[in-house]
Amino acid sequence: MDQLLLDYLPILIFLGVAGAVSALAVAASWLVASQRPDSAKNAAYECGFDAFEHSRGKFDVRFYLVAILFIVFDLEVAFLFPWAISLGQVGLFGFWSMMAFLGVLTVGFVYEWKKGALEWE
Repeated sequence: MDQLLLDYLPILIFLGVAGAVSALAVAASWLVASQRPDSAKNAAYECGFDAFEHSRGKFDVRFYLVAILFIVFDLEVAFLFPWAISLGQVGLFGFWSMMAFLGVLTVGFVYEWKKGALEWE
């Protein structure tokens, strides 16, 4: 049991050193930096305009649709690169599986396009 615990000693040393260095960095920045904030530094900043009245404000659903579209195409690229590299090994079944995957993504993209989610006013 003692040998098992000794195997974890380097990890504990690493965590201790990392915690000490980060605490030292925070303390040094607090000591060195000027601690006199003015009204501009204390003001809330949200993309260049004043903060909203409350946090339950409504957002346009197109923000979410564009975010989902980004995630879909990001995943598409993440799956396409390994597939393209291993295309010789996966054969015809792998080719048609990827075509079905791309077909589903294309149907989703066309649906989003027809719903007008990509049109900004």
